[in-house]
Amino acid sequence: MKNFKFTISGNTYEVEIKDFEKNTAIIEVNGTLYTVELHREVKKTKTPTLVRAEVPPSKREKIEKKEKGSSDPVTAPLPGNIIEILVKPGDLVKKGQILLVMEAMKMENKIQSEKDGVVESVKVIPGSNVLQGDILIELV
Repeated sequence: MKNFKFTISGNTYEVEIKDFEKNTAIIEVNGTLYTVELHREVKKTKTPTLVRAEVPPSKREKIEKKEKGSSDPVTAPLPGNIIEILVKPGDLVKKGQILLVMEAMKMENKIQSEKDGVVESVKVIPGSNVLQGDILIELV
């Protein structure tokens, strides 16, 4: 990682920091490894740790893949989280109409209809976690 030279009481030491995590560092001093503890306030990182909430079983059951579903299922292009659903069963949709909004890779993606049709069923609810290829909405 980083190399330093220290002079203590006239003696020179070559120090290399090998690993640094929270308040513990692994250093090499003149070829010998040491684990040292730093006595200072641990700074919080600016990068958040993302923890995905577990999906309740009731939400998981609504996400399903069908072998022989409707004539045109709308599937998830990427793994993500459903934010908003803009249609309901029975709605008429036009090609290019936004059906739902999902978050994937820290971006909001607007999922559009690829054809004119009628919404047969909506297979997800807001807050659902989906995988790539999961059926979101079925059109007829």
